[in-house]
Amino acid sequence: MKVLQFILISLVTGGLWACGTKAGNSPEKKPAEQTDDTSVPVKRTKVESVVRSEPVIASGLVSSAEEARLSFKIGGIIEKVYVDEGQAVRKGQLLATLNLTEISAQVSQAEFANEKAERDLNRVKALYADTAATLEQLQNATTGHEVAKQNLTIARFNQNYAQIRSTVDGTVTRKLMNEGELAPAGSPVFLVSSNRRSDWVVRVGVSDKDWARLKAGNRATITLDAYPDQTFTGTVSELAQAADPVNKLYDVEIRINPGTVKFAPGLFAKVSLQPAQSRRYALVPIEAIVEGDGKDGFVFVLTDDRKHVRKIPVQIGFIDNDKVLITNGLTDISNVITAGSAYLTETSTVILQ
Repeated sequence: MKVLQFILISLVTGGLWACGTKAGNSPEKKPAEQTDDTSVPVKRTKVESVVRSEPVIASGLVSSAEEARLSFKIGGIIEKVYVDEGQAVRKGQLLATLNLTEISAQVSQAEFANEKAERDLNRVKALYADTAATLEQLQNATTGHEVAKQNLTIARFNQNYAQIRSTVDGTVTRKLMNEGELAPAGSPVFLVSSNRRSDWVVRVGVSDKDWARLKAGNRATITLDAYPDQTFTGTVSELAQAADPVNKLYDVEIRINPGTVKFAPGLFAKVSLQPAQSRRYALVPIEAIVEGDGKDGFVFVLTDDRKHVRKIPVQIGFIDNDKVLITNGLTDISNVITAGSAYLTETSTVILQ
């Protein structure tokens, strides 16, 4: 019995000694390196710079190069309208007239005033010849007669322009007033567009950078929603010298060849302009673009601490296979985030791989 107790005590003591020795002799382990599980692994790519003569893409409406907003020179009641909307008209054709009652009365008044001024002048001349009138009275009578003559000229001129005649061979695209309405002086009554095949144009708006690349004579390719299976050719005929104060775009007029197709004002057109001048673009992989919407998009770049990101708006020019040509937004930016950009927000913490 004593032998058995001795064996058990020896085993327990040996086990404790072995554990103590193992714990004392083993080297200290360094704690595992801590990582933030919420960090997004990302990669970045260098922003390249390329010079290309990429086309300028824009959209606009077909219209006539020779359009006229026709109105009465003086105000009055519209007596008669001779044409309807959509009707073809010839140059010089009578389109509408005013009621002439008031205008004719004004002409008669001017004629009577002129006759009286002429009689007064003749009488003063006779008196002046007999030294019964002074030079001043003669001069005043002469002036009065000249003023009466000019007033008569004005009245007759207004009478002649109490009607509207077409200034072009074309089509009445809009009729804005009807018989019996009061037409203010200078207010449009008809819109008339030339229907000559050489007069069709497309007007589009372009940015200042694209405007600087274009010049008269540049070639254009046009597609119309009305004729989706056809492509039309054109040339730049006019460049605006000032931006539109509302949209800040520059108007460009492209003269289009309709061929054998029927055109009408207002057809929607998509235009691809080929400028002669090249332009510098920033080139990035397509996966760097997030939240793309037409010409607008965003890219992410690293902040100075390389642990956070910053979201930058960019203007997209064109997509070239797996690359995107950026027209604006990446000035002084040398690298953008590509892999992992789809998972980022402006508050994300990142790990650069």
